[in-house]
Order: sequence, then structure tokens, then C-alpha cells
Amino acid sequence: MTESLTVRDNRTGQEYDVPIADGAIKAADLGKIKAADDAPGLAVYDPGFVNTASCRSSVTYIDGDKGILEYRGYPIEQLAEGSTFLEVAYLLIHGSLPSKVEYEQWVHDITYHTFVHENVKGFMEGFRYDAHPMGMLMASVGALSTFYPEAGMIQDAENRQMQIVRMIAKMPTLGAWSFRHAQGKPFVYPDNDLSYTANFLSMLFKMSESKYEADERLVKALDTLFILHADHEQNCSTNAVRSVGSSQVDPYSAVAAGIGALYGPLHGGANEAVLRMLRRIGSKENIPAFIKGVKDGNERLMGFGHRVYKNYDPRAKIIKKACDDVFEVTGVNPLLEIALELEKIALEDEYFVKRKLYPNVDFYSGLIYEAFQFPPEMFTVLFAIGRTPGWLAQWLELTQDKEQKIARPKQLYMGDRGLDFTPREQRWA
Repeated sequence: MTESLTVRDNRTGQEYDVPIADGAIKAADLGKIKAADDAPGLAVYDPGFVNTASCRSSVTYIDGDKGILEYRGYPIEQLAEGSTFLEVAYLLIHGSLPSKVEYEQWVHDITYHTFVHENVKGFMEGFRYDAHPMGMLMASVGALSTFYPEAGMIQDAENRQMQIVRMIAKMPTLGAWSFRHAQGKPFVYPDNDLSYTANFLSMLFKMSESKYEADERLVKALDTLFILHADHEQNCSTNAVRSVGSSQVDPYSAVAAGIGALYGPLHGGANEAVLRMLRRIGSKENIPAFIKGVKDGNERLMGFGHRVYKNYDPRAKIIKKACDDVFEVTGVNPLLEIALELEKIALEDEYFVKRKLYPNVDFYSGLIYEAFQFPPEMFTVLFAIGRTPGWLAQWLELTQDKEQKIARPKQLYMGDRGLDFTPREQRWA
């Protein structure tokens, strides 16, 4: 039996049978409901798309009530524990885990393409000394489309794959160079003897030594953070990539749009807000007063709660564990003590439990980034590097989805109608 929804239009008294598939109804079916034959069809008003599915996807599954996050069906906990970022990137792009031969070829291809054209270096050197790294990253990724004009041939599967490899390979180089530019330090070229994440750390921190060798515990921790950020379903930046990509533009331009969305403080900047909150609290003794301020509406509890998760964000548990490895190398961040106590109180306090305010991925990630000695403006760049495979997997899925159309949401027009134009000679008289 076909599942359906019976809708009665009280304006006309007419009933409509609307099919239900995969727990959803098609907005186009609601568009058939009209007050009159010559009237516009019924539309759905949904600011922020809080309950509107824009696509069918097989990339990432989230059950926010149960705290479940899976990439291509694999639990994030298992991937973070036993995989590498490049293996997860392969999984997201290709839909399955690689064989040994496939993985070695994938790593080789990405390693081979880590260098960028020398003109890109000159382009990045042209930014002001105080340019924000995210602005530099967004502009330089968009500029790559001019270096690879064939990237616009998105119907060519082999060409798509080449652009995907290039972008995953070059993102750490562009991210590291935006960091070095802000510090007035010379750019460091990739070292292809190093792993993906170790190479990124080398391009960030190498100075006069002939070879930079990062502590393996730090490499593993950052690799894990990249895995946790690799994709997260139809969030703001992924929606931006899909929306811009629906015009059939090249993937560099679409990902640049995603970086622009991630740049906003409501999306990628939450971990920086957590650090500001912890510093303002100052010590464990001040936490009760801060909690009271939150309940009274005078303070905001940053890093708790999530648009999707109504349970403990599974990524937060993994990051909390990674903190131990990082602080073993760098020393314990004094803010950690405040964070742990704040989390303990919030998880036990009925006010927060009732509102399902659990720690999210941003609560601990900022502490780790700060331990690496990243300035706050670099936090979102790290997020973007990790998210790139997810953006590209979503873009790739979009290009092969026969149901997809160019993004063009409806609007509910609320302005004036039918005004008569008055020439300026009369308006200004």
C-alpha cells in the first residue's frame, strides 16, 4: 500500500492525496493545491530550511536524538579510532573504503598535487599584512578555477576526479600559506616525504631546520580533527556548495562559496566563542555565578547544544579524548579545568538536561587548536581543510543526481504592488 497524506483545503473544501516517500512529501505536490485555477499553488514557508530536504544523499547520516553520525554507513567513532583522514576522504568521495592498492594510489595522487602554481604564491603575497586567513583561503581557492579552466567540464568523470584530487591536495598548502602570510614569514613548500597532516604542520611551523618533524601524537590528533570535520550533512556551507554548484559551475568556485559560508560566526566560529567564554569565566570558582547568569538570560553558554544533535555530540567525546594526547605534548591548557567543570555541572543540572544542551564539537576543539599555537582566526581554516572532502563528495553527488535543478527558492512577497512611477523632476520639485 502506498503511503500518503490526505490534505483538506478549507478554502475550497477540496481534498488532495499527497504521496509520502522516504518520510517526505514533495513540495511540487503541495503546489498543485490552489484556491482557484488561476491562483498560485500552495508554497512551503521554511526560513533556514529547518524541515525541508533539498536533496537525496548517501554521504552522511545523522540521528540527532540518538547522537549518531555515520559517513557512508560507518560510525564516526570507528573511523576516528582506526582510519586516517585520507582514507576517510576516499570513503566520502568514492562511497567505499579503499583496497591497499587503491589507497596507495590515492595517497600518491594527492601527495603529487600538493604544490600550487607559482602565480598563486604571488597572488597570496598581494594581500594586506593583516588579511584574515579565511578571506585569503576563499579567494585563492576561487582563483584556482582560472588555473584549471577545464574544471568547468563537470560532466567528464575523469576530469571531475582530477579536480577533486587537486583540491584536497592543495587546501593544506593554501591554508598554511595564509597562516604564514599573517605572521610575515616566508612560505614553506610541501614536503612530499611526509604524510598529509604532517606535511601541513611542516608548512605551518618549519623555520630554519632542514626538515620539520612534528610529534606523532600531534599529527594523529589533528588528523582525527580533520576526520571529525570531514562532513556533516546539509549544513550551511554544504548547502552553499550545492546551491552554487547547481548552476553547473566548476568545483573550485562552488567550494569557495562553502568557505564563504563557513567564514560566518554562526557556522565556523563557534570554537573561538567557547575560548572567549572560558577566559571570561576565569576560574572554577566563578562557574556557579556564570551558570546563574546563563539561567537569568545574562550569559550565553557557548559550545553546548546543536541545531541537529539533541544528545551528546559524538564528535565531542572523541575530541575530549584527543585532548589528552595533545596536552601530553604541549602541556595542559589552564582553560581545560574550567571546561571540564563546566561540562560536569551542565550535564547534571536539570535546567540544561531538560533543554538537551550537551557539549558539541566546538566545546573542546578550540582548546586543542590553541595548544597547537594556532591564533583564533586560523580555527576556521582548519575546519575548511577537514571539510573539503565532504563538500566535494556532496558536489559530486549533485552533479550525478538527475533530480537536481538549479537552486531557485520561492519567496513570499510582502512589499508594495502597482505603484505609479513619478519622474524625478516632480519628486524633487
